[in-house]
Amino acid sequence: MSFTLHGIGVSPGIAIGVCRVASHTRIEVAHYVLSSQSLDKEVARFDHAIATVRNEMEVLRKQIPVNAPAELSAFLDMHQMILDDAMLSDVPRQLIHSQQCNAEWALAQQMEHLLEQFDAIEDAYLRERKADVVQVVERVLKVLLGHPDNLPSTESNLADCILVAHDLSPADMISFKRQRYSAFITDVGGATSHTAILARSLGIPSVMALHSAHELIRDNEIMIVDGDQGVVIVDPADNELEEYQLRQEQWLLEHQKLRRLSGSRSATLDGLDIELFANIELPDDVTAAKQAGATGIGLFRSEFLFMNRTDLPGEEEQFDAYRAVATEMLGQPVTIRTLDIGADKPVGGLTDNTLNPALGRRAIRLCLSEPAMFHTQLRAILRASHYGQVRIMIPMLCNLQELRMTRQALMRARASLEADGIPFDAQIQLGGMIEVPAAAMMAHAFAEQLDFLSIGTNDLIQYTLAIDRADDGVAYLYDPRHPAVVQLIAQTIRAGSKLGKPVSICGEMAGDPRLTRLLLGLGLRYFSMQSASLLSVKQQVLKADMQKIALLVQKILKTTDEDKLDSLYARLNQ
Repeated sequence: MSFTLHGIGVSPGIAIGVCRVASHTRIEVAHYVLSSQSLDKEVARFDHAIATVRNEMEVLRKQIPVNAPAELSAFLDMHQMILDDAMLSDVPRQLIHSQQCNAEWALAQQMEHLLEQFDAIEDAYLRERKADVVQVVERVLKVLLGHPDNLPSTESNLADCILVAHDLSPADMISFKRQRYSAFITDVGGATSHTAILARSLGIPSVMALHSAHELIRDNEIMIVDGDQGVVIVDPADNELEEYQLRQEQWLLEHQKLRRLSGSRSATLDGLDIELFANIELPDDVTAAKQAGATGIGLFRSEFLFMNRTDLPGEEEQFDAYRAVATEMLGQPVTIRTLDIGADKPVGGLTDNTLNPALGRRAIRLCLSEPAMFHTQLRAILRASHYGQVRIMIPMLCNLQELRMTRQALMRARASLEADGIPFDAQIQLGGMIEVPAAAMMAHAFAEQLDFLSIGTNDLIQYTLAIDRADDGVAYLYDPRHPAVVQLIAQTIRAGSKLGKPVSICGEMAGDPRLTRLLLGLGLRYFSMQSASLLSVKQQVLKADMQKIALLVQKILKTTDEDKLDSLYARLNQ
């Protein structure tokens, strides 16, 4: 019987294939009362299971494909930290003695206790981390119970298998990469989950948050996964299958054609040059940026050097990473954003567990409150500026006082390098991110004191519309074309233009080809996006007629009626 499911499309593309259903039922464990003479032996059995899983993780690390994203190793590091944490490795040993119970029961009880603590956390990102705890515990329980791995294997000649799972761990994803699944769907997960991040990094079509998919779908059924629309069709009718086969062929053909644009000049039909930069998280991402034809790095998210670890990266480690990118880009601009943690990107003890972390001590607020850490990072960035065209960008500026304090911190870092005789670019540019409505309304004042501005549309939309972008329940209200958002973007671009200061957009809007013409019409000339989106945006730039676009965008700026706006956007993208 054919049926359709709707979820969250977290990685684009279309896949058609045969279902492979992974077992997902939470492992059930029995409760045994042991004699006092057996307790030491039971603790030893528990310790052996922990050691076995630790060894399994090391084997998995060695099996990570060479071309896999760096996040795979980072996520394994997180699972290793969870496994080694005393709350899982020591407390169950104590429970075995105090309750005279079997190891499986002690571990399962401790897991449930930890999950209750996670459920009480307000922050959505932190709540999702409880899935990592479950995944680690279940690996240990499988060893204790002698259960085999629950991820189904694929035959070597079946490259079109689609994995159906309740949830997937980073370890599963390594096997997933090695076994050549063409797509996956899961019952749970959101846009901030590790699995979603990996899916996008690997370029695998995927849909999540389908809730009951795992219970409804059976092995060997034919299935269509539309990662663009978040749609899954099980046992499709012949006409549906033919339609999606055609869509899939067109999608693959379009992506093959796009690759030919990587070396072409990025300019509109009337000859206006548009700069297309790439966003990166780690130095290894530079390769994909250069392959896509990026003419610079518009956003180096330095916080990824700080994540999935128990300590802070020192000056030398940061310097090596920043220098590697600057050197690899061969004199093209490299914009390094200072540490932007907090909200959905917590880092150890640096971030606060508050009721509303998106409005708390994050980004530049946190850096200014941790001067030693900030000083270390600024020194590392300045040192790297000797090896390329490095620029510094400050996230989440809200007022001029923050900017003055940042300049003072930068001056202290410069003075310390001069005292040490270490070279750096004395003319290094300083820019700021416009992510808060207050900053957009003060864009002229910021542009007067900075060398460049960059609009972070992800947070600007969130704060302007009072919508948590990580909350699936209000995702339908997250609208980059909302008139208020468009007005704030236009105001910021105008402020920079009047003062001759370049303005870029480094949020998701820059990488959405459906919004390219709107942004061009607003006056944007610098786009920065994920490398995977760059060629699609370039294609829109090459087709753009600025005279026609400018007229339509002026009408959009004067319109608030939703029906009229829909009509204008349709004409704009014809």
